[in-house]
Amino acid sequence: MSFRDSSVVIIETGRTQIRAGLGLHDLLKTPTVVFSARVGIRKNASGEHITSNQQLILPGDPVKRAVASSSRISSLPQHSEPNASVNDYLVGAQLDEALASGQDISISWPFADGDVRDWTQAEAIWKYVLFNQLQRRRVQNESPVIITIAPGQSRDTYERMCQIFFERFNVAGFSILERPMAQIYAANSLSGVVVDIGEEKTDITPIYDGFIVRHATTTTSVGIRDCENYLAHLFRSNQSVVAALSPSTNPLDPEILHSTLLELVQYVWSAGYIKVPSDGETALIEDEGVTDIAAVLVAGKEKAVIESGMKKKATAKASAAEQARAREIEALDLVTISFQDHSITLGKERHRFSEPLYDPTLLGAIPNAKNVNPRVEKALPLQEAVSISVGQTDVEQRQYIWGGLFVTGDITRHVRGIGVALQSRLAPFVASPDLQTDIQARYVRTLSVPEYYPEYRDTGNGFAGFLGASIVAKIIFNDSGGKSFVSKADYTSKGPHAIIEMTSALL
Repeated sequence: MSFRDSSVVIIETGRTQIRAGLGLHDLLKTPTVVFSARVGIRKNASGEHITSNQQLILPGDPVKRAVASSSRISSLPQHSEPNASVNDYLVGAQLDEALASGQDISISWPFADGDVRDWTQAEAIWKYVLFNQLQRRRVQNESPVIITIAPGQSRDTYERMCQIFFERFNVAGFSILERPMAQIYAANSLSGVVVDIGEEKTDITPIYDGFIVRHATTTTSVGIRDCENYLAHLFRSNQSVVAALSPSTNPLDPEILHSTLLELVQYVWSAGYIKVPSDGETALIEDEGVTDIAAVLVAGKEKAVIESGMKKKATAKASAAEQARAREIEALDLVTISFQDHSITLGKERHRFSEPLYDPTLLGAIPNAKNVNPRVEKALPLQEAVSISVGQTDVEQRQYIWGGLFVTGDITRHVRGIGVALQSRLAPFVASPDLQTDIQARYVRTLSVPEYYPEYRDTGNGFAGFLGASIVAKIIFNDSGGKSFVSKADYTSKGPHAIIEMTSALL
């Protein structure tokens, strides 16, 4: 059987984010539902968890589950209540509103380890997507669902997900796709290495000819959060930034200043003010750049400096002296932003945002860095981790894998150049002048989401997983043979085990 494109549901389940959408269109669209992959449960005055009806949740036996490998274990909190029901958990906007109102809430991230920490919490998130955000009706649910998950899940996990979606959500069809496969499909490739930069982890997945090379996958313990802490540390060394946020007449508490700097960093990178220099380029002229910026600010000339740079482009007949001055201003690379009612001028140091990915030892200079990320000292630089991962694949596969470096993650939606920067740093690990054979990789080629997806032109590679799942959904749910998804008839006759037979990655 086949389904109407307008009824298809796509759910991308990441470690820290959920993306979803309803319907497939001629021009595949970006997700309409995006929220943090977390749940919350209320606590009473005694700190005990309570139900949605304010009743005490009695403690039960501890939840037993398979523990993820040490590199995949997240530091994000997890509070499992065996006797809690799906309806006891707050999700999405409900949770955000409860936290904003100051309620005492325990936060849990059920997908942060790459597997499923708590099935009741996972079900609460998926239920919120289907029935709250996408307005599906359980009684007459005509929507098939394709969901992306982290690679390497057990067959039991596949079967339990299949059971939840059919028995709890009454879906019309169901398919599971591993996220790295969806991401590389979005780049129109079947071979490559997917580097997925997350909140606190970066997952590296080599793929050859449409299949994940499972023994070569790895995870490194550096992510966006470490980049944010590093740039906040650099901003703290910039006297003009600190003076704007914490003036001497009304200084902020050090902890409040740090959290404010983190908010500033999050605003700066999400607003697209950061670019990533390739290896060998200079992001900052050491301390001189900051000193020059401070001098400009002290003189009250930052507005004139920036306007002068703009006039350079508009005045073709400017004098040689004016052009020289304009080039000097442009070299400072200043940007003035409005943040929390402050006007703040930033310089080149903002482009050093992603440096911890390539050199995690930089995080050691941050006060209390070990508390921020306890595994940072053992984390490999991203270029080394990728090289080791690809090096574990078969020799004859490597030239095809190196021909498809695909850097993705939410950070790539706003910070451009991360893929090219990693490519330049990988070059020494690939070419070997002492070994030149037909199967020797000679270069690293980066992939990106093609321009012919107009809805995704301004999203970098950040929505690649959702785009890839949409592409697969358009193919499999229009297949009358139905060999790549589980239909209701399949589930009725075979039960949850049907998902194993319909998932080629498990065969």
